[in-house]
Amino acid sequence: MPGDLDPIVAVATAPGRGAVGIVRVSGRGLRPLAQALCGRLLEARRATYTAFLDEQRQAIDQGLALFFEAPHSYTGEDVLELQAHGGPVVLQMLVQRCLQAAAAVVEQGPVLPHLRLAEPGEFTRRAFLNDKLDLAQAEAVADLIDAGTQAAARSAARSLQGAFSSGIDELAQRLLRLRTLVEATLDFPEEEIDFLQKADAQGQLEAIVQSLQDVMDQTRQGVLLREGLRVVIAGQPNVGKSSVLNALAGQAVAIVTPVAGTTRDRIEQVLQIQGVPLHVVDTAGLRHTEQASDEVERIGIQRSWEAIRGADAVLFVRDLARCGQAAYDEADRAIVQALQAQGVPQERLMVVFNKADAVAPQACPSGALAVSAQTGQGLDALRQALLTRAGWQAMPEGVALARTRHLQALQRSAAYLAQAQAQMQHREPALDLLAEELRCAHLALGEITGQVGADDLLGAIFSSFCIGK
Repeated sequence: MPGDLDPIVAVATAPGRGAVGIVRVSGRGLRPLAQALCGRLLEARRATYTAFLDEQRQAIDQGLALFFEAPHSYTGEDVLELQAHGGPVVLQMLVQRCLQAAAAVVEQGPVLPHLRLAEPGEFTRRAFLNDKLDLAQAEAVADLIDAGTQAAARSAARSLQGAFSSGIDELAQRLLRLRTLVEATLDFPEEEIDFLQKADAQGQLEAIVQSLQDVMDQTRQGVLLREGLRVVIAGQPNVGKSSVLNALAGQAVAIVTPVAGTTRDRIEQVLQIQGVPLHVVDTAGLRHTEQASDEVERIGIQRSWEAIRGADAVLFVRDLARCGQAAYDEADRAIVQALQAQGVPQERLMVVFNKADAVAPQACPSGALAVSAQTGQGLDALRQALLTRAGWQAMPEGVALARTRHLQALQRSAAYLAQAQAQMQHREPALDLLAEELRCAHLALGEITGQVGADDLLGAIFSSFCIGK
């Protein structure tokens, strides 16, 4: 893309004050710039304590300078890192000094023509373009930075090290070998069926499909570790929704009072269960808007329904102490009907009976999930039920973090392979169609690691990175 060859500069540490801040430069031929900034030649891959000089050769700051010569750097280009004191003014002065020094004219021309400020994710983009990382590993850089749980951080680190990519590459190589076999038989139409049978093309395809299914299962777990599950707690007013949220969170996140309608707006809290992030939303009690005490509660009820429509799971809390009361039961039935009318499928609905401590054990329906937000009874079972609903399976430490786009690419590849299997079942398979299905499946896999892909896909991925990374 335009500008991919320009040298770039940016502050590589988070905004704000800190003990240390880093200014990073990447491009071709950075030695003259490094000498202008530091007043000396820098030895590659060795930290040098030095002053960082302005145009009058006065010190802006003192710190460590590191020079990485291409291709032995993060981006695959020459990289210069200036580690200074972490004040934002100092770091901006160093960035401006880099731009000024790059434009300074010497006998041969400007020191570093076209040096410009980096765009979000551009350093990692260059690492991808220069084959230092594949696309899945590049995404893992951002995922490691953004990880919200220890499990997600460990899994992102595995993806960055290539654990996920190696599994995709192995599948792609097997698929490539099968494609080669099928397409080669197109040149020998009179022997094509025997040739495929002798090479056990059908057995190879079935083995690839099974391996792809295994990768998809692990990828679903990786997606869940990264993105988590959005859970909305819903129910009538004063059934203990906020108390359930507080019990799950282990702290008083939401205000709890005996007054119906205390919760007026959505309250969101991120929890983690076995390393899986849960984005839990407590909502205003559901009842007919004409029953609301005021306009604020009516707006809160509307927002509750908005949250429910976007939820991965709806925790429908019922009050065991009031179950059996005609008016209460009728209102619960009305909520269930409204949930169905809002398009909430049955598999996303989890019914939880709260206040189990306030009734006799036999009052709880058989097989129901009963909890007590007051005593903690049943909370472990509720946590496990949420994990089960999310599709989480206890898997070995080797799960690598993944994204929804990875899973979608695998699903497309699986669909193409299913069509290829259907062709192989024919007595006389149409090899041109079979070859095309295998080609499409192969391309879908390539989208994951970036072996194939459009520039707009790359732009969308790297634009979510922070400046300086």
